[in-house]
Amino acid sequence: MKIAFTAPMKPLDHPVPSGDRTMGRLIVQALEQAGHAVRIATTFRSWRRQGSDEIQGAVRAEAIREADRIAEDWLRTGYGPDLFLTYHLYHKAPDWIGPALADRFDLPYAIVEASRAPKRQKGDWAYGFTAADAALERADAVAALHNADAQCLRALVPEDRLEVLLPFLDAAPLQEASHVPKPLAAQPLSLLTVGMMREGDKTRSYEVLAEALRQLQDRPWQLTIIGDGPNRDYILGLFPPEKIAWLGALPPEQLPTQYALHDLFVWPAIREAFGLVLLEAQAAGVGVVAGDTFGVPDIVRNGETGLLSPEGDAAAFAANLGRVIGDPALADRLGHAARAHIAENHTLAAGAQRLDNFAQRAVRNHFAHARKKQG
Repeated sequence: MKIAFTAPMKPLDHPVPSGDRTMGRLIVQALEQAGHAVRIATTFRSWRRQGSDEIQGAVRAEAIREADRIAEDWLRTGYGPDLFLTYHLYHKAPDWIGPALADRFDLPYAIVEASRAPKRQKGDWAYGFTAADAALERADAVAALHNADAQCLRALVPEDRLEVLLPFLDAAPLQEASHVPKPLAAQPLSLLTVGMMREGDKTRSYEVLAEALRQLQDRPWQLTIIGDGPNRDYILGLFPPEKIAWLGALPPEQLPTQYALHDLFVWPAIREAFGLVLLEAQAAGVGVVAGDTFGVPDIVRNGETGLLSPEGDAAAFAANLGRVIGDPALADRLGHAARAHIAENHTLAAGAQRLDNFAQRAVRNHFAHARKKQG
């Protein structure tokens, strides 16, 4: 089918790399692999760092003008999509364009990666919360990327329109790298972390990791850090220089080799939706030690492909990491299970199948609702 696509949180051509941008691109790639023709309807970004009725009211006005422009273009060129799909909707990034076009052209409307925070019904984000809720109510199908988000959505979205669509990745380059022979894990354990060095949750994750490793200062480990950003000097200063190697920010094509060279991936995952890096590490045959934030337990099998600890708990994180440092064979077992887990559940092909089923469901729901209104 022909699918019109938008990503109001972060357009796919945004210059700043992130897991959100990568996941949006993967969704388009998977839909095309499933045989759909995807067109980026707009690169309009509704996300704002600060909220208020005035700020978001102005964004809404811009969005409606953009929807009018798109409608005129579709009418002029004869383009007629079968589905309008929005990626990543919440109170800071409402979607006014998709619902407006879906109503005007009687289209099925679907949302992938929706989240809902009821505490935002009042205060600076009330306007955006109401707008996001309106889009959710209009949607013919809604997909959360993990069960924690789905639980919050159930208060508004009926079960026949809601599902959990587990995240996925293009695992092929990582799987290929994982087949290059490497020695069994041994002391000192070779640890890897990958994360942007920006303020907020990323820096907090580095702080928790550094605190956990301080508790294991005398144990045999070496840490490779991949990432860069405005907080680089502060973050690198958290770790003992003799026990780390900082590689800076690497292009995506160099990451598979780095994953596969290491024994264990470590990331506290503070406020992560699920953590694309955790998928990447596992695809490369590397087990993980991570925080159990939001969707992380949906992609990491605790005790099988990784060891999870409560979010932000440095002592618990250190305890899990200490288990693996003391038993390097455990790192190998986690890595083997991780590779098989990703191959079975989180590949691009698996994502293409799930998205195809989701798109078909949205279309069925739309026309079933139309028939019900007519009859």
